[in-house]
Amino acid sequence: MLLPSLARIAHKFSTKPLLRVPRSLPAPVRFIGRDQNAEASRRHRIRTTIYYVAAAGVLTVGMSYAAVPLYRMFCQAYSYGGTTSQGHDAEKVESMQRIKDRVIKIRFNADLGAAMRWNFKPQQPEINVVPGETALAFYTAKNPSDQPVIGISTYNVVPFEAGQYFNKIQCFCFEEQQLNPHEEVDMPVFFYIDPEIMDDPKMELVDSITLSYTFFEAKEGLNFQMPSYATKHGA
Repeated sequence: MLLPSLARIAHKFSTKPLLRVPRSLPAPVRFIGRDQNAEASRRHRIRTTIYYVAAAGVLTVGMSYAAVPLYRMFCQAYSYGGTTSQGHDAEKVESMQRIKDRVIKIRFNADLGAAMRWNFKPQQPEINVVPGETALAFYTAKNPSDQPVIGISTYNVVPFEAGQYFNKIQCFCFEEQQLNPHEEVDMPVFFYIDPEIMDDPKMELVDSITLSYTFFEAKEGLNFQMPSYATKHGA
């Protein structure tokens, strides 16, 4: 009878659920001060980036308005960064010798400012000239709008080093031009390449020059002083 009793006792303890003692886990530790500093730093960086982007946008708009008066003042008196010589010596033009064995191809380019409502293009894509020879080219401008539009142009040449030898006798640059609605005009450029280009080693391999004009709609702008590092022509 002992064996059945032991069996009943074993069965009783084997079916009784075990007592589980819960383990207490440590609560996560939050470094509140450090989190707040990181968040404040992130917000500061975002604000700084926004300020820089806004300032860049304002500067870009301001420079677009200042570009025309800056070019007008700087390029009329200086031949710098590809701008051409503004004046000419009438006696030199009459007496200069043509360099017949040095043919230079002059290409013509036309551009418009973003807000300009004209059509503007060269009448000839290119012509061949020799140093010491005068040449005449034409651009065409048209106002296709229903309102009068006043434009003003800037210019330069490529390569930049050729600017000091590209002399314009007559052109339409830096002067306000008003076109009435649907009016179309021809704009002449009378110029020559100074024979002194032959004495410049940097110009020895130059066989083409691009003359480029850009028309902007005339607007009120700012006045700028001449850069101190530039050297005036004839000085």
